[in-house]
Amino acid sequence: MLKKYIRATSIVAVTAIFIGLVVSCEEDFTDIGTTIVSNGEFTTNDTIFNIEVTAKDIANVRADGLQIGGILGQYLLGVYNNDNYKKIEASIISQLSIPADLTQVDEEYGSDTIVVTTIDTVLLRLPYNATLIGSDAIGPDFQLDSIIGNQTQPFTLNVFRLTTYLSTLDPTNPSIQNTFLSDETYNVSSEKLNFFEDTQFIPNKRDTARFVLRRLSSGIIYDTDTIQYINSNPFISIPLKKDLIKNILFDQYETSNFSTQDAFNEYFRGIKIQAEGDNGSLMSLSFNNNSLQPSVDIYYTNTVLRAGGTIVIDTIKKTDTFLLSGLRNSEYKMTPGQSPAFNKVPIQGAAGSMAQLKILGDDLNGNLIPDGLEELRTKNWLINDATITLYVDQDIVGSDTIATPFNLFIFRDGVTASAEPAPRQILDFVTEGVDEVGGVLDLDDSKRPDSYSFKITDYISELLAGNVTDIPQLGVRVLNPTDLPVSLVDSIVRNYNWSPKAVMLLNNDPINGARRAQLKISYTLKTEDN
Repeated sequence: MLKKYIRATSIVAVTAIFIGLVVSCEEDFTDIGTTIVSNGEFTTNDTIFNIEVTAKDIANVRADGLQIGGILGQYLLGVYNNDNYKKIEASIISQLSIPADLTQVDEEYGSDTIVVTTIDTVLLRLPYNATLIGSDAIGPDFQLDSIIGNQTQPFTLNVFRLTTYLSTLDPTNPSIQNTFLSDETYNVSSEKLNFFEDTQFIPNKRDTARFVLRRLSSGIIYDTDTIQYINSNPFISIPLKKDLIKNILFDQYETSNFSTQDAFNEYFRGIKIQAEGDNGSLMSLSFNNNSLQPSVDIYYTNTVLRAGGTIVIDTIKKTDTFLLSGLRNSEYKMTPGQSPAFNKVPIQGAAGSMAQLKILGDDLNGNLIPDGLEELRTKNWLINDATITLYVDQDIVGSDTIATPFNLFIFRDGVTASAEPAPRQILDFVTEGVDEVGGVLDLDDSKRPDSYSFKITDYISELLAGNVTDIPQLGVRVLNPTDLPVSLVDSIVRNYNWSPKAVMLLNNDPINGARRAQLKISYTLKTEDN
């Protein structure tokens, strides 16, 4: 069976090879499945196996960060539309935290005075990921990082008050932690909080300062403050409706709604920053920068007047900052693009798509072991190296290294016969580490995305040794930092992904020629002593 499998593969694969090399008989090799070390005459061979690669849709991913300390780190906002992949409309949901020592008036004044509070400006502030590259006459010059798509085309941005209560505990079973998926439904109030409704937003690397007009109780502008964060990233600054924020937040300071953070979370359940549109750009925003955190800032002035008069005794400028903290979630609205050609497989992060790899054929006899693996186990092979190579469709991807994932991730996917939780780590990530397994994007001589390679030597050796009874298919998806094992005993692959990047790969179809998907195994074949 295996001979036929290899022979057929060799006919259709342009690069199918059997190379025999002489290895010193003084070297020691450990037999697969045993601890016996044998000396003798060995020949080393390389052979290429055909592997079946199919696309698999990703319906949703974890988007709450609860299992990783409540902090996702990166949050997507914006619109990315490429016909070869799903369109992404990414929004952010977050609770707000009450500022410490919240008071509108800090000191007592005489009985003959009154204090009139005027809200000057309310801003929602979100920091960009950016790198300082210099300065000019205008000010610091940044390069915006982690943005894909067309930055010259706007997308629609609105801010809503959340009416869905965000709970850390599962409402149906309060003994376990809650889960928020990327396709979660969030209810919001009908009224938009942003001053300029349906804002047509384009990223701007020069957004490093804002100007706050300070007003007396009479409405007269008496000063202008320049709000600038020195040596910090530029930020998105969205003006909110002053009267609305005054009603739902500012005027509630002295009520029971602000008595505790829990009471506040019940009263004001959070905000949704919603992105919509047909085109635009998609930003990855970092909310873990202690020097510049996302917030809702209320700028106001307390005007101290003589009672019954118009004489201004004093003006006190104040700012109350409500950090976007507590539960912070993402929402990905994914719209399918055009169907890929039969010889192509799209890989896309967020709730996009992945690939499934069948590396050792079908299980035609129904014993839960691929027939190719059964045949391999009859061979006296000592595995030196096993590498999967997946090639990029350069006709689609071209020279784009910005929107193309830098890393892909390989893992055991699918449902196992013993109902083992899946997905699971392959052995190599635990024994060899991420650098050895690879999955890094390789470029060709023209600096175009070319291929991804994964070393799965220990995994193949484990299969041949019979140490794995359940053999699901392998999965390949865009790497997320939480995919990697955190210890030597960690075999779980977590269902997070906040990278929106995508790449089109070539499958195993013969039309792809030398760039078809392949598994290359280098093995040592022990022969009888002469």
